[in-house]
Amino acid sequence: MLFEAKVMSPNETRKPKNGLILHDNRKTNPFFTYICSQNFLLVGLISRMLRRWYRSIPQNEYGRLLWGKYFRRLILKLTLWFFGITIGLTLLYAVLPVPVTPLMIQRCWQQAWEKDRDVRLKHDWVSFGEISPHLQLAVVCAEDQEFLEHEGFDFEAIEKAYNYNKNHKRKRGASTISQQTAKNVFLWPSRSWLRKGFEVYFTFLIETVWSKKRIMTAYLNSIEFGDGIYGAQAAAQYYFGKTAKELNRQEAALLASVLPNPLIYKADAPSAQVKQRQQWILSQMRMWGGKIDYEDPNTPRKPGKEGGK
Repeated sequence: MLFEAKVMSPNETRKPKNGLILHDNRKTNPFFTYICSQNFLLVGLISRMLRRWYRSIPQNEYGRLLWGKYFRRLILKLTLWFFGITIGLTLLYAVLPVPVTPLMIQRCWQQAWEKDRDVRLKHDWVSFGEISPHLQLAVVCAEDQEFLEHEGFDFEAIEKAYNYNKNHKRKRGASTISQQTAKNVFLWPSRSWLRKGFEVYFTFLIETVWSKKRIMTAYLNSIEFGDGIYGAQAAAQYYFGKTAKELNRQEAALLASVLPNPLIYKADAPSAQVKQRQQWILSQMRMWGGKIDYEDPNTPRKPGKEGGK
């Protein structure tokens, strides 16, 4: 017995045994056609990229791929791109405001996923002349009293922190204001040797390209003063209802006292520990004569240190 198979066109209908009328409209469905066309475009794009990448791999006269030569070229290109981008950003931020930092982005992400926190990002860049000299001196007294003297790193403080951390579970940091600025402006917040290595590199860059005044400006415009509060201007307006330039000595010392951990220590609800640290910072500010001199550094001499650096 011979059987004849009939090929149906896409627009034909057929009636199966259960009585349902089926219609094969895959070829005429606009959505199906659009999806197929987009897939073909994507496949074509990927194919062209792969062919272009394959042709970029050097070959010898026998057509054998020279992978060693290829990876050497790739590493050289990536290195040149890295130095070009990082040096370019450093030069750019030497004259332009820093619009946003990696820490700000990370905090917004964390706030979005935590129900008890509101998504908040208060950040207003102001120039060096619009930041209270009291706040500049307060953060130097609190965070880095050798700021005017060192070239990015306080090796004495690093040695002390290293010896302390060997015998204590609670670690002590030794980052200078320059290092903190490099971390805040260019890097992600984490504790890793990779990030620390990049921090050393960026600290060297900003100490080479920027002035101490510019480092202080970037620092006080990017530092975190509370949950979603970044920079001196935003902190002054949020906590005291005034501009950064109008901050007095007590307010400046209070803001500086929360810098070890602004998510725990609160400027608007200072604990006894914060108040004690505020008084210590005020006493250090008096030792400095109540001012900071960038042109003729007035860093108080420590016992055993005479004259200059």
